[in-house]
Amino acid sequence: MSALARTLLTGIFALLPIALTIGAIVWVGQLLQQFFGHDSLIGRFMISLGLGFAGSKAVAYLIGLLIVLSVVFVLGLLVETRVGPWVGGILERVIQRIPLFGQLYGMAKRFTSIVDPKSGQELKGMAPVWCLFGGEGGAAVLALLPSREAVLIAGERHLGVLVPSAPVPFGGALIYVPEKWVRPADGGVETLMNVYVSMGVSQPKPVPRSGVTAAVPPQ
Repeated sequence: MSALARTLLTGIFALLPIALTIGAIVWVGQLLQQFFGHDSLIGRFMISLGLGFAGSKAVAYLIGLLIVLSVVFVLGLLVETRVGPWVGGILERVIQRIPLFGQLYGMAKRFTSIVDPKSGQELKGMAPVWCLFGGEGGAAVLALLPSREAVLIAGERHLGVLVPSAPVPFGGALIYVPEKWVRPADGGVETLMNVYVSMGVSQPKPVPRSGVTAAVPPQ
């Protein structure tokens, strides 16, 4: 490779992270515009809220946005009081009794409890484990164990493990593996998340040679 081509490639690779970052920002901006722009359903709703205070659509949109943010802020204050959990519990029980809608709400509630740093109850109930696919000497996968309750598959005890995806660990796959393949992982859930978010740059702790699922801390 000539010096000119090598220099050109060096410049391309130097600009590539910047280009990818700009592309990601543009993609997020387009996504927000699609869901919250003036012509979107939410945007038209916020404009309708502010039309009573201003004739301009742009000003009405801003006023509507401020109204929505104020309502969300007041809701947050209510939730943080003692009344919030009581009211929220009643609403949840009512919603969960509605066919189909209650199931969808339950799934959404579990997801938000995972991504909510203040709550994190779903993650607290999980234990990080190593899955040795194929047994001793097989491929080692760092995963989360939601429950220690085994499932019988073809007469053999299996455990359901969640294998996150990198670099967004809130996606992934649910895999049932033989119980004897599962071993506890040191470092906690935070260590597992750091490994997946960093795409392996942050190294996990070594796989223990002994201590199978019985050593996994109970939930």
